[in-house]
Amino acid sequence: MTRRAPLLLFFGATFAVTWTAWLVTAALSPGAPGRGPGAILFYLGVFAPGVVALLFTWRTEGGASVRALLARLFRWEVAARWYVFALGYMAAIKLLVAVMHRVMTGEWPRFGSAPWYLMLAAAVFSTVTGGQAGEELGWRGYALPRLAERVGLAGASVILGAIWALWHLPLFFIAGADTTGQSFLVYLIQVTALSVAMAWLFHNTGGSLLLTMLLHAAINNTKDIVPSAVATPGRVFTLSGSLVAWLTLGLLWVGAAYFLTRMARPGVGRAP
Repeated sequence: MTRRAPLLLFFGATFAVTWTAWLVTAALSPGAPGRGPGAILFYLGVFAPGVVALLFTWRTEGGASVRALLARLFRWEVAARWYVFALGYMAAIKLLVAVMHRVMTGEWPRFGSAPWYLMLAAAVFSTVTGGQAGEELGWRGYALPRLAERVGLAGASVILGAIWALWHLPLFFIAGADTTGQSFLVYLIQVTALSVAMAWLFHNTGGSLLLTMLLHAAINNTKDIVPSAVATPGRVFTLSGSLVAWLTLGLLWVGAAYFLTRMARPGVGRAP
C-alpha cells in the first residue's frame, strides 16, 4: 500500500467509527450525548482518531512506530514559551476581542462566568487525564506528518483543519451537544485557523503531542471567556454569527496568516 492509501483509509475509518458511534448515541441517549446508555459509544467516537491511528501505525509500520507515536504524548521538554503559548493563545484572542468590541460599540461584550483559575485547572486536568489524546494522536500525531510529506506543513495544516471540522459535523444536529444548531461554516473557518496554530506549535516543539493536547484543552476551556457561539436552528450551513464570533475569526486568521507564512519558509516544509 502507498503512503497515500493508508492516509485516505485512516480518514475514512475514523469518520465511519465516529459518526456511527455518535448517531447510535443520539438514539440511545436523546438530548444527552456523553451520558446515559450511549456514553461509552460517544467517547468511542471521540477517541476514534487515536485508536484508528494506532491500529494503522501498527499494521503498516510495526510496534516500534506505535511506541514512537505514543512517546509523543509525553514529550514535555520544550521551551517554557510554548507552554505559555498553548495555555494563553485563545485567552489572549478572546481578551483582545473584548477590547475591540468595546472600542467598536462602546459596550463590553458578555463575559463568561467561570473564574480564570477554574479554566486553567480544567485545561491542565483534561490534558493530564488524556482527554485530548484521542484526537491529537490521530490528527497531529498520524495525519499531519503524512499530509505534510505531500503538500508541506502549511498546506497540510489547512487541509487537516477542514477535515477536523467536518469530523465534528454530526454534533451540530445531535440534541444536547455543545454545538447543536450553531453555524457549521463559521465553525469550519475557526477550526481551520486553529489547526494552523496547532501545526505551528507541533513543529516548534519537535512534534510534542503533549503541547498540542494542552493547546486543544485550553481552547476548549477558555473560548467562553467571551462567548461567541450562537445557536441558529435551521441555519447550520449559513454564515451566521455574532460580532464577537466574527472578531474572533478575524484575529484567529491574523495569527494563522503569520504561522502559515513561517511554515511556508524553505526548510520548514515537513512536520517533525
